[in-house]
Amino acid sequence: MNNSATEMLVSATIEFLRSYPPFDRMEPEALQFLGEHVKLAYYPKDALIISPESGVVRVFRILQRGKVLARQAGEISLMEHSILTLGPGEGFPIGSVTAQRSSTNIYTALGDVFCYELSADDYFVLMQKSPVFNIFCTQYIASLLSQSRQQLQMQFSQRVAEQQTMNSPLSSIIKKEPLSVTPDTFVREVVGLMAARSIGSMIVVDDEQQPIGIFTQSDVLKRIVLPGASLDIPIRQVMSLDPHTLPLAANAYDAALVMAMHGVRHVLAVDEGGRLKGVVSERDLFTLQRVGLRQIRQTIDSATNIDMLLQASHDVRQLSLNMLAQGVGAEQITQFISALNDTLTRRIIQLNLDRHDLFGIEWAWLSFGSEGRDEQTFSTDQDNGIVYICTDIMDREHTQLRLLEFARDVNSDLDKCGFPLCVGNIMASNPALCLTLEEWEEKFDNWIRTPEPEALLNATIFFDFRPLFGQYNLADRMRLSLLRQTRNNPLFLRMLVENAVGVLPPLGKIRDFVTDADPEHPGTIDLKKFGSRLFIDAARIFALAHDVPATNTVQRIKLAAPLMNVSHEDAAATIDAFNFIQLLRLRHQHSEQTQGREGDNLIRPDDLNEVERRILKEAFRQARKLQQRLKLDYQL
Repeated sequence: MNNSATEMLVSATIEFLRSYPPFDRMEPEALQFLGEHVKLAYYPKDALIISPESGVVRVFRILQRGKVLARQAGEISLMEHSILTLGPGEGFPIGSVTAQRSSTNIYTALGDVFCYELSADDYFVLMQKSPVFNIFCTQYIASLLSQSRQQLQMQFSQRVAEQQTMNSPLSSIIKKEPLSVTPDTFVREVVGLMAARSIGSMIVVDDEQQPIGIFTQSDVLKRIVLPGASLDIPIRQVMSLDPHTLPLAANAYDAALVMAMHGVRHVLAVDEGGRLKGVVSERDLFTLQRVGLRQIRQTIDSATNIDMLLQASHDVRQLSLNMLAQGVGAEQITQFISALNDTLTRRIIQLNLDRHDLFGIEWAWLSFGSEGRDEQTFSTDQDNGIVYICTDIMDREHTQLRLLEFARDVNSDLDKCGFPLCVGNIMASNPALCLTLEEWEEKFDNWIRTPEPEALLNATIFFDFRPLFGQYNLADRMRLSLLRQTRNNPLFLRMLVENAVGVLPPLGKIRDFVTDADPEHPGTIDLKKFGSRLFIDAARIFALAHDVPATNTVQRIKLAAPLMNVSHEDAAATIDAFNFIQLLRLRHQHSEQTQGREGDNLIRPDDLNEVERRILKEAFRQARKLQQRLKLDYQL
């Protein structure tokens, strides 16, 4: 073949590769090297391309035309969910080539197949030449997720392109050296310094320059002026102890989340030794975001009626949208939504406590479901309950009646603020969910000892509980009781597993995805039912089986992984996959709501771009791996 023909062939190869990740981002020299070193190979229908018996994989293949069926070797390959289909642009088998081992999958041609083939030696040269390709092969899901997030950010971020983002590290936000004093500095001097420097807070540090307290402008009024305290006392007597700190490497989002969760206006940045390096205020984040984090908090905290809280609810959504536009991840956004919604719920509870006499009752408001997991999206209804203590001298029916009347008003106000009443009546105003601690423990015990279908369904909702207001120790006691009961009942866990693996990831054998599960919405996938739920259910079982008290899905996976001998890399891949599905849900819900429709979880795979389709398919594969792990662990 003459040089001209060779150049045309290489050019055509490069043109094809540029349509698929990671080649669309690969450095020009590396892409040229790849185009010059691959060879096009043909496989007829049903031809065996790779199997474990082939030995150490010495060729990396990129599918150019046709479909390749991949199924796991061994007994597990008989399971339907162990089969997947590869399409044009997909490389295989990445793990086997990189590790220089035999393939664990069997790859066969579904029809006439053409593949670009690259020798293992050239594959490793390419990894050295191209950081993009290297990262893609060693961190497959994370690489795809990062690229997809970049595309999503470009779609949303034109109006915020000039701003710093919430991903900015604290080190870039801090503009001046922090001012600090020792614990024995007199209040008079502290107040004078704050006035002279026009600063809203003073940090108190120890001899190691580690922050031990903070004194703010509002403290001057509350702790000095109104009580008539002397200015000639040491600051340690009136400062707030244990101020919230974050490492310099943390980002603006982390600071915003701390402020939202704890209702504070300042977060201190510290170095690796815990020494004070700067102060980040709500004003800093307000300037950074150009959205009203401070305004939202002030609106919620000072609200005297539901109309004010309704506006705050709209602001929470707008703030979350801006974070989505700036490329903040799904885990952080859902936590942020949950944290601010928690604050709003607490304010509604406080307003209703002014109208209801609950004096003398020990109680706690519980959240269940997505709110209990800190995973609320833009579309969410109410899932809540109450736990309380009824002593021997208290009338149980009268006590519950007082709590139910209070709960009805709270549920009604939450509905007015954009949290619809639960159609399944999973609300604190339901007498079946306003129970004493002993009654909750008995309810859990009955579900665990008699794992019928309804009990298993209840477990998926009510075992993800979290206290929002009141006596948090009651929820802690519920948690200890629950974990004690579940770890001693392998039959219940096995039934939970059977329930969890009953819904398979929507991966097709021939097509990429199965989109006909809902006849009323053909061509769609419910990303809640067939996506995030698969990860949530598996993580819940891991937590219950290994005494993990967390309710958040990501935290459950992180904490359970080392107890299950799961590698950090595998756990990270699972988390990335879950977060991507959550990200697609957030984006879709926002798109639906901006068009005046109620946000749902039904996405059309055909509407996704190539990168999104690729990573969604990989995310479903990760869900399938979780289900395989559960089946093996519980011998199903």
